[in-house]
Amino acid sequence: MGMAHRATRPIDSCLTALRGARDASGILSPVREENAPIETTLHIADPLWATATALVIVLLLAWVFSSVARWLLRHRARLNATTGMFLSILGSAVGLYIAGALDRDLKVWSVLTVVLALASSIAGVAVYAAVAAHFQKAEHASLATLLAAGESAGVEFKSTARVNLHTGERDAKMEQVIVKTVSAFLNGDGGTLVIGVDDDGTPLGLDPDFKTLRHPDADRFELWLRDFLTTTLGQSTAAIVEVSIEAVPTADGERQVCRVTCPPSPRPVYLKPATKNATTEFWLRTGNSSRQLSVDQAAEYVMHRWPLGAGRSVAAQVRAAVRFSADR
Repeated sequence: MGMAHRATRPIDSCLTALRGARDASGILSPVREENAPIETTLHIADPLWATATALVIVLLLAWVFSSVARWLLRHRARLNATTGMFLSILGSAVGLYIAGALDRDLKVWSVLTVVLALASSIAGVAVYAAVAAHFQKAEHASLATLLAAGESAGVEFKSTARVNLHTGERDAKMEQVIVKTVSAFLNGDGGTLVIGVDDDGTPLGLDPDFKTLRHPDADRFELWLRDFLTTTLGQSTAAIVEVSIEAVPTADGERQVCRVTCPPSPRPVYLKPATKNATTEFWLRTGNSSRQLSVDQAAEYVMHRWPLGAGRSVAAQVRAAVRFSADR
């Protein structure tokens, strides 16, 4: 027993020395007090809260940087919030790498770090916009070029907008053909409709349509067409369609034709026929013709063509869950 007691003296001396060093320096020593209970609680709540808070801050900053970038490039790029936030996060990461390479002692909230992150976000959105514009930009060809090239997936010719040339009378079916073609272009990749031209590209003029108006001139025709598009497609949709009356030289002199330019719509376009009790229709440009999609086909196309953004997707899921729980 005496030998065992003497053997523990060096250990006790070391523990006493460590405790003294701890008390002298004021630093918490990892040495546990003798007979002190072992702490078994894992302190993981604080790191989880910190991580959750950091994620929220990152999303908020990405949304702010994305909004600034989209506003600065509003005339060059059209991006939804989800795409903008994704590009903003990538751009901010590049900016932080650059800031760290310039000065390793920079703080996250320093002015230089924030400026570099914001600049990189804007640069990322700008690069994406430039690439998208390169592949998606549609050439605004002259009317003579369109007529010479003939009809295609992006160009359609119509002899009249209101008059049936076989009967010489106004025909509502002809008006519906016009709006169906416009809605099909809007739901697709866009296109140009030229009114007053036959299928071969020969200018016929707008005189037959002018005669159906109270004041037969180009201004009244354009006004009627815009009102008709607003009634059948909606005001917001009609606002993105460009309508212009242009003169085309022919052997018999100049003839006026109507050029309707339809960009790809940022949202689905549904046609509301002028007839009573008619259901809305969804038209799509396929090849050289316009085709009406069934309800199932339209729903599938809309889901892939215009996917919901992050916020709207979550809201849709919540509404669906509420309806499901209510039914049960």
